[in-house]
Amino acid sequence: MVSPSSLSKGELPAPALVGLLADFLLKKGWLLASAESCTGGMISAACTDLAGSSNWFERGFVTYSNEAKTDMLGVDAALITAHGAVSEEVARAMVQGAIRHSQARVAVAVTGVAGPTGGSRAKPVGTVWFGFMVDGRLSSEMQRFDGDRAAVRAATVQHALRRLVELLD
Repeated sequence: MVSPSSLSKGELPAPALVGLLADFLLKKGWLLASAESCTGGMISAACTDLAGSSNWFERGFVTYSNEAKTDMLGVDAALITAHGAVSEEVARAMVQGAIRHSQARVAVAVTGVAGPTGGSRAKPVGTVWFGFMVDGRLSSEMQRFDGDRAAVRAATVQHALRRLVELLD
């Protein structure tokens, strides 16, 4: 049996994390939304791979371009100009926009540099900012993941799902 205590060991695959996430959301009667840049919808795909996900997954925003972040989520273009798309400020604005533009009480946002290009000294390839909103509580964090583009994106999905489960537990 899968349990939240397994989370600290980092051993649960994405489908098991999605199952835990679904259980928590269904028990609370809450919906989830995602706002994704560097993952291009992979978090939404992981969630909707589970049959019955329409009972707890409300919608996903794939906002790969800066314009999409502004148009779909209401992220202020000046915020992106000032801090860059890959920043705490933008991740927080993205997750707040996902909540505002959905019926969800829980949301996750990711914005990062998956590579192999696009990195800088300040934001090397593998840098990902996460925004989380759970029942009105906003949090954010940055992670750096190793590997190629596929590895960075997979690690981002895994981390997002794991943290959502931790925040809901």
